[in-house]
Amino acid sequence: MGKNNLPEVPVTANLIQSGTFITGDVESNGNIRIDGTLKGTINAGGKVILGSTGTVEGDIFCINADIEGRVNGTIRVKELLSLKSTALVTGEIATDKLSIEPGAKFTGTCRMDNAPAETTEPAYAEAGAEA
Repeated sequence: MGKNNLPEVPVTANLIQSGTFITGDVESNGNIRIDGTLKGTINAGGKVILGSTGTVEGDIFCINADIEGRVNGTIRVKELLSLKSTALVTGEIATDKLSIEPGAKFTGTCRMDNAPAETTEPAYAEAGAEA
């Protein structure tokens, strides 16, 4: 525990390397990078980076995210979600800001009014389902 009994935020990003397979939930007060495979929920108090070899079968909750790999689940980002050209996302997105590079594929719903995480009412992205 850090000052004032608050959890410490790690200085460097946690890393799940390529070739690593995890089943279960991952929680971090800071940043996390995934190049392996995770079946479960990620809850990060910082940025989630999903590398091009990374796969998440489950939900992602974080402040910012860069997605280069595959996600099948819900992504809820408080600030900026960036879908890179190699991203393949299937599911629901809720974010304040969204950046989609040419080549990224997204199939699902998108809500961009910074709605609370409990909201399940879908809103569709104006740019279409695939960018």
